[in-house]
Amino acid sequence: MSIALVEDDTLKATTTLNTVLNHSIYVLPTIDNLFKRVGWEPQDIDRVVVAKGPGSYTGIRIAVTTAKTLAMTLKKELVGVSSLQVLASNLPPVADQLIVPFMDARRGNVFAGIYQYDGDQQLQSVVKDQHLAFAELLQLIEQQGKAAVLVGKMTKRIQRQGLTLPDQVELLPASYAFPSTYRLALMGEKLAPVKQIDNFVPDYLRLTQAERDWQKQHPGAKPQNYVEEV
Repeated sequence: MSIALVEDDTLKATTTLNTVLNHSIYVLPTIDNLFKRVGWEPQDIDRVVVAKGPGSYTGIRIAVTTAKTLAMTLKKELVGVSSLQVLASNLPPVADQLIVPFMDARRGNVFAGIYQYDGDQQLQSVVKDQHLAFAELLQLIEQQGKAAVLVGKMTKRIQRQGLTLPDQVELLPASYAFPSTYRLALMGEKLAPVKQIDNFVPDYLRLTQAERDWQKQHPGAKPQNYVEEV
């Protein structure tokens, strides 16, 4: 859980917790504490920027729900940024180098995307964020034909697959695998806000277990209809 207050390009305050799981308890008190530390009132902000996924279902839901609630109640702009793109932004621009952020999605799979800086040093998506097998990701990188760096935590689940990285692929140290809410804010400053806050939802990139169970119990039903009147 990471939260930051940013004014223009200046980081005013930030807090990161990597030891607790119950973020729903800590997120609002942490935001309140940061406001007090810098002497801001909630109405002083201009926009709320949130990492919209992929990642932990519960973590993303808490983050997006909190961001939507703040934006709606304070009548402020809301911007969502790919969690993978935030990881990719930890790297400075290098000519012709691909940046491949990834997260362990369990069962031999990862959430991953492929990014590259353009001529204006803006981070662009080369291959869209997706949920795929780690072996497939390595093949996808090879198909690009360029040097690439992997940004993410190589968990024991991934290591157990015994896969060898292609020659042109380098795994960066784990210190690069922590998302920065400061960089998130800088990226969100340049993006257009969402038009309808109510309709803003996380990018899970795969169905939740509840959705998979629902589809098994309702064969032939429309995938977007997960509510049954009883």
